[in-house]
Amino acid sequence: MNNTVTRSISHAQFTIEREVPVAPPVAFGAFADPAVKSEWFGGEEGWELGEVSVDFRVGGLEVNEGTFEQKLTSRFVATYTDIIENERIVYTYDMWVNGTHISTSVATWEFEPVAAGTKLTLVEFGAHLDGFDTGAEREEGTRVLVDALAAYLESQA
Repeated sequence: MNNTVTRSISHAQFTIEREVPVAPPVAFGAFADPAVKSEWFGGEEGWELGEVSVDFRVGGLEVNEGTFEQKLTSRFVATYTDIIENERIVYTYDMWVNGTHISTSVATWEFEPVAAGTKLTLVEFGAHLDGFDTGAEREEGTRVLVDALAAYLESQA
């Protein structure tokens, strides 16, 4: 049996925008405060939380690991590269599934004040490795997270 992996990289970029009915400091706080982030980041039914740590500062590392239905272990490891309070967050992150490195990405979040609250703009550029992940799959999963963030922020309005 041949267990070799065909090496490849596919690149993808996507943008997700949302308006939420809270001021930029509240939206920004959903990332900056680890207790608040734990309210919306991950944790769907069937999810067992593993290692979690957040060092929200430039150069800081965030780790979020968990197992879904005792089958699939996902590991997110991010390094914050730029943080302007209430305005933007930039980080790079790597994803692993069941111990296999599936991607490296750069993500930017902007928090723009608008009449109704805050316009959130996420732009992500990813390198998806060896066919284990695609840009479309990442965008779909990220939209679920953005929906969870928006629902959390709406509950705070």
